[in-house]
Amino acid sequence: MKTTTKYWWVVFLLLIATSLSFLDRQVLSIVIIKIKEDLFISDVEYGFINSGFLASYAIMFTLGGVLIDKYGSRLGLAVSVGFWSFATVLHSFAGSVFQFATFRFLLGIGEGGCFPGAVRAVIEWVPKTKHSLANGIAIGGSALGAVIAPPLCAYFLGFWDWRYIFIMTGAFGFVWLVAWLIITKKNELAEAPSKSEVAENRSFSFIKVLKSREALIFMAMRFVLDPILYFYMFWIPKYLNESHGLAVDKIGQLLWIPFLALGVANVTGGWVSDFIFQKTAKEAFSRQVVMGFAALMTLPVAAIGLLDSYVVILVLVGLAFFAHGLWITNYITSIGDVFGKTASSTVVGLSGSAGALSSLVLNPVIGLIISTYSYDSVWIYCGLMYPVVFIGYMIFTAKKKSAAFTAA
Repeated sequence: MKTTTKYWWVVFLLLIATSLSFLDRQVLSIVIIKIKEDLFISDVEYGFINSGFLASYAIMFTLGGVLIDKYGSRLGLAVSVGFWSFATVLHSFAGSVFQFATFRFLLGIGEGGCFPGAVRAVIEWVPKTKHSLANGIAIGGSALGAVIAPPLCAYFLGFWDWRYIFIMTGAFGFVWLVAWLIITKKNELAEAPSKSEVAENRSFSFIKVLKSREALIFMAMRFVLDPILYFYMFWIPKYLNESHGLAVDKIGQLLWIPFLALGVANVTGGWVSDFIFQKTAKEAFSRQVVMGFAALMTLPVAAIGLLDSYVVILVLVGLAFFAHGLWITNYITSIGDVFGKTASSTVVGLSGSAGALSSLVLNPVIGLIISTYSYDSVWIYCGLMYPVVFIGYMIFTAKKKSAAFTAA
């Protein structure tokens, strides 16, 4: 297999892996109606079940990144996907709230290594001039999984018991695992590590990475911005129903559109960034141009509270998802640019954990704000914070950094 063909096969498998990640975590939210009928699970108990996933996922985002930096993407992703696929299948045997919560906890352990592993795989397998596009395609799988999950599960739920759906989606992961181990058996792009890389690997320290100025900046960015995406996913259906009178089935027919925009933007943002990099040979500049443009695109969201048309609101939400796709692809690529093979997965993991933890804390706060006041202040926050974070990012990264990273 030619080298160029092979690394695109690797990228394709990364796309499938991130798709399966979102598919497997979404299945429960779709089949829960049938599960409640069978096992009489209450809303409070369902919340407890979901907390099992969020807790382990937040922890394993960081720990998974550290382990993948230590053992490489081939082994790391194989273990990660295999583990969460097994956990997905276990859901089919659940007969109580405790068992569901346990299996969701196991699912979070496995899925925590997915995105750090994908970033590491791009660095290991793809030429530097294609990193941003490859990351965009790989990350785009999350949107693909979110788009596919509802119709796929709803279709099979029409004539299958809900338990078989967990078995089916879990089996997809084992098929992926076989393909991954075959395709990644040999890396023709792999080079003997330079003396500086060997020295970096020997001096690698989680504490050093955690204290580095660059890592703290990347973590702070996710801490501030991740709650916005979770707000979009968790609250927009409720907002459209309560504030604009849309029926649940109508909302279901429309909400796949923002996720499609997200997936398209992941790829587009990667392609544009790589194009600028090839023309200018300026790595950081090419990422920052796209991120800056994405930040500006979010500004109209601040006005959503003033609008009466749900069509215009959905257009602006789609624009916000598109902007996030441009942003997150180049944000993650920037981490790879700064930390390279030494610690990129660790920093992606740390930043992901920071975002997950802030979302856990701020989502109840958002609920309090909405119930006490209105959605308006939340929309303003969503529209303004990307530009604010981008300006802060440019200010704090203005100083020239070393090729790897500098400790704080």
